[in-house]
Amino acid sequence: MIHSLFLINCSGDIFLEKHWKSVVSQSVCDYFFEAQEKAADVENVPPVISTPHHYLISIYRDKLFFVSVIQTEVPPLFVIEFLHRVADTFQDYFGECSEAAIKDNVVIVYELLEEMLDNGFPLATESNILKELIKPPTILRSVVNSITGSSNVGDTLPTGQLSNIPWRRAGVKYTNNEAYFDVVEEIDAIIDKSGSTVFAEIQGVIDACIKLSGMPDLSLSFMNPRLLDDVSFHPCIRFKRWESERVLSFIPPDGNFRLISYRVSSQNLVAIPVYVKHNISFKENSSCGRFDITIGPKQNMGKTIEGITVTVHMPKVVLNMNLTPTQGSYTFDPVTKVLAWDVGKITPQKLPSLKGLVNLQSGAPKPEENPSLNIQFKIQQLAISGLKVNRLDMYGEKYKPFKGVKYVTKAGKFQVRT
Repeated sequence: MIHSLFLINCSGDIFLEKHWKSVVSQSVCDYFFEAQEKAADVENVPPVISTPHHYLISIYRDKLFFVSVIQTEVPPLFVIEFLHRVADTFQDYFGECSEAAIKDNVVIVYELLEEMLDNGFPLATESNILKELIKPPTILRSVVNSITGSSNVGDTLPTGQLSNIPWRRAGVKYTNNEAYFDVVEEIDAIIDKSGSTVFAEIQGVIDACIKLSGMPDLSLSFMNPRLLDDVSFHPCIRFKRWESERVLSFIPPDGNFRLISYRVSSQNLVAIPVYVKHNISFKENSSCGRFDITIGPKQNMGKTIEGITVTVHMPKVVLNMNLTPTQGSYTFDPVTKVLAWDVGKITPQKLPSLKGLVNLQSGAPKPEENPSLNIQFKIQQLAISGLKVNRLDMYGEKYKPFKGVKYVTKAGKFQVRT
């Protein structure tokens, strides 16, 4: 199945490679580099590239490309899911999935890849099992290993590996028993000139941090579970119970994990929390133009919208911009022609605006179209879809755990056309 894995940074350097069967030459990545050059943006590189003798299946995570080499046809999503699991494992072990972290822990990286894939087929991908097989790096462990010459590989086979719940290890004990859930939703939207919604969709996840002793059996119910489309589950969830009762019933892994991911695609259910008034104009046969945008709250359920940034890719004929923000600060890069306005949070009493003049190249034709505004924001303690956790029940253990739920709404690809 998976023959080789190459890790490539943004500069196009292959800084790590792993082969499970025969060695595949690095020259196979030339096809990937060609596709990368054709794509205007890193996110537009095709995930599956066909070459004369191989298929290249890749993902882009944390400014790194994970490129796998396949020789026979396989379901691409199967490989993509595995690559994401590799990136998640690096994040879990090293605190970040970056080139520096991988190079600093290169021995552990190779040990992990050896356990996660057996002869090209996924084997142990659960974090709990891997942590029993290969101990996560700590400063003390690194010092001891360098003195004694021992490695991070465990001596015994993980207990979970042989059970029917491989995601949870046996004999877990905590002095404080806690269960936390983060409901994180991202809005992808395109708003047209008049302020109407062309496209809107919510991508949501529920991330869990479970620190419970023993073998607890949890049931999580929602106020309005019918909102959710295309739900993707962690293997611990009992699917029959979800189908019949719309309740998440599961024996949880120990520690951090993603419980479910979901989509809300009905446009009438997607509330747009901000509106933008804009007036961007370029005069014919003139070396200047007007730039005027104002942002305000809309359908935000009384919550504060914070962390707002507006990014605008201005036309190539723009030389400079003289603008005055009523709130926050802005920067304009005359080389890349990118305007970035860091707004901060919105106070409804005084709406933030950015106004001023745009200097154009003299004699250059007027830009054919106005630029789009890309907006980022965050709303704490709100799930914009209206999803609410009803209750969490625990069976199989006598103690009472501490429970908590946090809601966050963020902008995904949120674009306003002008």
